Amino acid sequence: MLELAILGVLKEQDLHGYELKKRLAETLGALSSVSFGSLYPALARLEAAGAVEAVDVAGAVAVSSIPMTGSIGGEVAALRARRTTGRGSRGKKVYGITPVGERLFEELLATESASGDDDRAFNLKLAFARHLPADARLGLLERRRAQLVDRLTKARSAIRARRERLDAYSRSLMEHGTETTERDISWLDRLIAAERGHRTRKAEQT
Repeated sequence: MLELAILGVLKEQDLHGYELKKRLAETLGALSSVSFGSLYPALARLEAAGAVEAVDVAGAVAVSSIPMTGSIGGEVAALRARRTTGRGSRGKKVYGITPVGERLFEELLATESASGDDDRAFNLKLAFARHLPADARLGLLERRRAQLVDRLTKARSAIRARRERLDAYSRSLMEHGTETTERDISWLDRLIAAERGHRTRKAEQT
């Protein structure tokens, strides 16, 4: 998940390690307990895989000024030519995503977890859901809703089965959990309805 988060943030802007850590915190909120001890090894792995690279600060700012050649290979070569020094004004290494990283990001974002989308994985993918195709985005939301409905059913059954053995505080805590899940399902219902409405309007326009 850390690699997915890094690639998603770098997809929007080239950053050095400190800025990247800060942006992860802004993007992921409570899920952003990423230390430099885990961030830099992850960056090293991505760099070794060719998914990220050190970029020139000036080149990163002026990417839009690179002439369009009409050839993808030529434009990638031109971009790489601008990304040479990889150091900021204070000697900090600046990272940028590569075409390999773009493809890896898309694969990671679209991959369904073997055990379904757990809380952290879902929240992370939702943060970058705008990069998913419409069908994949709707599938992500619907899988999450089904998972929460199953969780809610099991939680209600557990409360009923244990009601006589639970004290007031334990029962209240379990009921709070079910209420939270109910709110999350309602929230997902709104997102799914909006997604389907967008698809309907787009189909009508075509």
